[in-house]
Amino acid sequence: MKDEKKISSAVIKRLPKYYRYLLILQQMGISRVSSNDLSKRMEITSSQVRQDFFNFGGFGLQGYGYDVTLLVKEIGNILGMDKINNMIVIGAGNLGQAIANHTSFEKRGFKIVGMFDNNPRHVGDIVRGIEIMHSDRLTEFMSNHSVDIAIITVPREYAREVVDKVVKLGIKGLWNFASVELEVPDDVAVENIHLSESLMALTYKMKEIRNRKAKVLKKTESK
Repeated sequence: MKDEKKISSAVIKRLPKYYRYLLILQQMGISRVSSNDLSKRMEITSSQVRQDFFNFGGFGLQGYGYDVTLLVKEIGNILGMDKINNMIVIGAGNLGQAIANHTSFEKRGFKIVGMFDNNPRHVGDIVRGIEIMHSDRLTEFMSNHSVDIAIITVPREYAREVVDKVVKLGIKGLWNFASVELEVPDDVAVENIHLSESLMALTYKMKEIRNRKAKVLKKTESK
């Protein structure tokens, strides 16, 4: 990758989608894919696909397409999936437990190694072989385990306090479901997940589809 060039967030957000589709092709036994095929799947132009990959060195030969296995490996490396990322869940209620039960994470190299909560109803429960511990044990746990990512699923009013604590304990990645923007040091990465915003994006798309259908129907009726 060209270290001196800042990659746009739009390109970065497309990389996991490329990766997911390429894994499907790999499982189907397809060895090569063209930028045109990828563009249809990504709903962008083939030139945009080539430009996306050019940011990281290209990966393909003109007129020959892309080697699927090589592309899976290269994009996986770019996404930091060339290593196991150990994760903890802080906030082991319904959402936290649902995330912990998501088995596909481990297939992608993300391993949940600990779960924490303050609620006595959850402490002591077992989720996929992991005991939910009281949050008071977080410092002790972090001193004895290597943890890369903290998944934050606590109520928003507790999020900043929790994040300050895990950052001081050495966490460098935060997957934040707490519906509150977080301020963290420059050496800590944050991905904020807003479920309601995702739903609103969905209803926007639904509205666009209805509007297109209405326009087609209006044209048909006017003939």
